Amino acid sequence: MNKLQLTAVAALIIAIATPTLVNAHCQVPCGIYNDDARFVAMLEDATTIEKAMVSIRKIDSSKKHRDGNQLVRWVDTKEVHADKLTETVTAYFLTQRIKPVDSNKKAAHATYLKKLELLHNIMIQAMKCKQTTDADHVTKIRGLIAEFKTLYNAK
Repeated sequence: MNKLQLTAVAALIIAIATPTLVNAHCQVPCGIYNDDARFVAMLEDATTIEKAMVSIRKIDSSKKHRDGNQLVRWVDTKEVHADKLTETVTAYFLTQRIKPVDSNKKAAHATYLKKLELLHNIMIQAMKCKQTTDADHVTKIRGLIAEFKTLYNAK
């Protein structure tokens, strides 16, 4: 294995072995919600992922000096923030804020399904961010968050 492959394997091991602290929201029915704060946090996570991707590509392309430690830190940061996005989607929106709608209520049910689709796609793009350094996934996340926010706030 070359140095880059060893660094990538080390980053993967650290990412898998490192416990993730998530602060999306508790699952106690407290009734204290701040939806706007969640949207801001999700966009901050997307920006952090994007910065990590840029930094990873920069370190990886450096011919003179490849800093393996910094590479591992950026990979871990990217992983943590992708996980935070997924946690916000699941522990906050899906389990607490998005309520099932009777399928007999056609328009409301269609809106409910669209919300589920958007949240699912945010999670898919977060997963793809973990797998690559392709910033197009971050762009898609931002668009999905904006679309979901508009639909969510329309209630």
